[in-house]
Amino acid sequence: MSPAILSAAAMFGFVTSITPGPNNMMLLASGLNFGVRRTLPHMFGISIGYVVLMLAAGLGLGEALREVPGAFLVLKIVGGVYMLWLAWHIARSAPPGEAPPEVKEGARTASSGPRPMSFLGAIAFQWVNPKAWVIVVTAVATYVAPNDLLRDLIMVSGVCGLINLPSVGVWAIFGASLRRLLRDPLWRRRFNVSMAALLVASLWPLLASSP
Repeated sequence: MSPAILSAAAMFGFVTSITPGPNNMMLLASGLNFGVRRTLPHMFGISIGYVVLMLAAGLGLGEALREVPGAFLVLKIVGGVYMLWLAWHIARSAPPGEAPPEVKEGARTASSGPRPMSFLGAIAFQWVNPKAWVIVVTAVATYVAPNDLLRDLIMVSGVCGLINLPSVGVWAIFGASLRRLLRDPLWRRRFNVSMAALLVASLWPLLASSP
């Protein structure tokens, strides 16, 4: 792979990783509600899940799904429904130390409190994230040469994965930086509702496109 192609792939990875999307909207909200340290598993799960999905797409999964009628449509529907569910939970999430609405009247246990997305949950989410599919299929089709498939795929996936982590981390750090400004529970709830609305809004261009 030439340095020019690798540089182009790196720029592609940076732009697609740092621009707004489902992952970054959730990291922004998680950074605010839980801080950067508790959001780290979420961040690493996104980056590793992104690399695994790109490797799978490059090794034939993307083409295999194209051969199944309606497969990508089903994937988009499942991903869309899951993101609506996540948006609902973001909108209803309470600041740390405040019980969410459904448990305010009863005794709150450790398991009932809000928690950031887990490492494995973030990895799994990439498989139903329409933006992730669009990115990995485009990257493989554009930057991976069929005659050097394995070599190019490993290089592109590695570079994009390394760039992805600090790029998405910016959103978590930005969310955490807002904690002092949004100490008032009312404003924090308004922020969470706004993030949930942006997460839902991010579905439209992704669902309208096709890998």
